[in-house]
Amino acid sequence: MRIEWFKFRVIGQSFYARKFWTLRGAHRFVRELVGFGMKAKIQPLSSALGAEVTDLDICEIARGSDLAAVQEAFLEYHLLCFRLPPLSRSQFFNLASLFGVPQLQLIRRERDVDVPEVAIFVSTYENPQDKPKDLGSVRLSGWHTDDSYFQIPAKATLLQALDIPESGGETRFCNTQAAYEDLSMEMKHKLDGKQAVHKYDTKRAVASPKKLSNIENSETLDVVHPLVRTHDDTHAKAIYYNSNRTDSVVGISSEESNALLDQLGVHITQNKYRYDHEWRVGDVLLWDNRSLVHSVNVDFPVGQTRRHQRILLKGCRPV
Repeated sequence: MRIEWFKFRVIGQSFYARKFWTLRGAHRFVRELVGFGMKAKIQPLSSALGAEVTDLDICEIARGSDLAAVQEAFLEYHLLCFRLPPLSRSQFFNLASLFGVPQLQLIRRERDVDVPEVAIFVSTYENPQDKPKDLGSVRLSGWHTDDSYFQIPAKATLLQALDIPESGGETRFCNTQAAYEDLSMEMKHKLDGKQAVHKYDTKRAVASPKKLSNIENSETLDVVHPLVRTHDDTHAKAIYYNSNRTDSVVGISSEESNALLDQLGVHITQNKYRYDHEWRVGDVLLWDNRSLVHSVNVDFPVGQTRRHQRILLKGCRPV
């Protein structure tokens, strides 16, 4: 193992970070940020993606140098985990606002009354009949990226655990940027310039989506996005595929389209690109919808509450 120090500047101040590289060169290191009152520590959660942020005072972050470092880590790791107590709706909104502009979410009945940008998600199995034998038929188990049925999808999602079951219920993530980088040149050329139709309800999904009101239906017309999108902050490319929303590839037959989408779905969800998050009450995950897909392990006990609060951050149209 070799240890490398490097220097960078944030808001006119100098900081030092220490990288630990394995002999294999895997991007697994602990970065310790010190100097000028910086307290945040950023610890990778896996070799594929994700980092845990500790020793962070969210009440002080906006006034200190920690914020720039955490924002930088978000772009590097694609997902950050903040170990926090459950936040009020307004506290959650304020935290989200440090990373972007919170937006209203589609389904009105899930919006909080006082802070409508916050949505409350309950995925509890209330009765034995609510939990199917075929867990693959539960929509949350499908690999997806949030909001791709809009022309301008959310760039990032914040999700906090309010109640969790004793077992199961993990949220799983895969790194679609790394998956793109691993494609052969032939496959990259094949995907170059290709676009796909995204629908709120596609027959390719494992289950039907939530029912919408008339006004919500009017807001979810079919849209077209590139199969490979370029990140608007880092300019890195990633496969942009959503098994719950991507319906077809433009300009090819349905047979060719389904074969290509199936191939991409298998490729991006390989274990080498994956991190499974085991929730603790209070955990806040911030993840990048431009470079990740996620799904839920829906095998958790009947009658045990699984409840989260969510905020989406405004993004740009994928290109």
